[in-house]
Amino acid sequence: MELRALLLAGLCVAGGTARAGLFSDDEARQQIQQVGARVSVLEEAGKKQLETNSQLDEANKQQTRTMLDLQSQIESMSTELRSLRGQNEELLHKLQDTDKRQKDFYIDLDTRLRRFEQTDTAPSAAGAGNAPATSDPAGDFAFGTAHGLFKMGKHQDAIAAYQDFLKKFPDSANVPGAHFEMGAAYFLLNDFQHALSSYQVLAGKFGSSPKAPEAMLGISDCQQELKDPAAARKTLKQLIAKYPGSEAASEAKRRLTIPNK
Repeated sequence: MELRALLLAGLCVAGGTARAGLFSDDEARQQIQQVGARVSVLEEAGKKQLETNSQLDEANKQQTRTMLDLQSQIESMSTELRSLRGQNEELLHKLQDTDKRQKDFYIDLDTRLRRFEQTDTAPSAAGAGNAPATSDPAGDFAFGTAHGLFKMGKHQDAIAAYQDFLKKFPDSANVPGAHFEMGAAYFLLNDFQHALSSYQVLAGKFGSSPKAPEAMLGISDCQQELKDPAAARKTLKQLIAKYPGSEAASEAKRRLTIPNK
C-alpha cells in the first residue's frame, strides 16, 4: 500500500508539472520511469524482508523444538538419576546389612572356637560317639598348623592345610574340628557352597561330636547367605530337636524369633 501511494504521488507530481508546462513530455516520462524503478526496488526489498522474516520465524520454531527436545531429555535423565540413586541406596543398605551379618558371624564364630579350644584339650572327649578316636603327634601337629593359619586369617592357606590333614590323618580325633574350621574358613571367604558342604560332612558323619550342633548353625548361616531362608529356618528347627540342651539350640531359638532369619 505504501509503494502504491508513492507511485500515485509521483504520477500526480509529474502530471501537475506537465500541466503547469514546467517540464517537457520526455522529462515527465523520465520521472515516471524513475518513480516506477523506485517502486520496483522497494517491492523487491519488501519481498526480501518477508523472506527474511519467514526464515527467522522458521529458525525460531526450530529453536523452540530443539529446546523442547532438550527439556524432555533433561527430564528423562533426571528420572533415571533418581532411579539410580534409589538403587544405590538399596545396594548400600544391603551391603551394610551384609557387613553386619559378617561381623556378627565373626564374633559368634570366635566365641565358638574359643569354647572348642577349651573342650578339645582332651582328645578322648572329641572321640566320643561316632567321632574319630585316634590321635598322634604328627596328626596333632598338622592340625595345629592348619589351625594356626586359620587364626592368623590366612583362610585360603588354612583350607589347603586342613584338606592335606584330612587326607593324611582320616582317623584323627581332630577330624571334626578340621571340617568345622574349614567350613568357617570357606564362609569367611564368601564361598558359602563349599562352607555348607564342610558343615554337612561334620553334622552327617560325626553327629556325636561336640561340634555337630555348631555345624548345624553353620549350615543355617550358609543357607541364609545362599538365599534360602526357608531351608535355614528348617535347619534351626532340626538343630533344636536333635540337640535340645546345647548352646547352639539356644542360639537357634533366638534366631527363629527374628523375621526372615
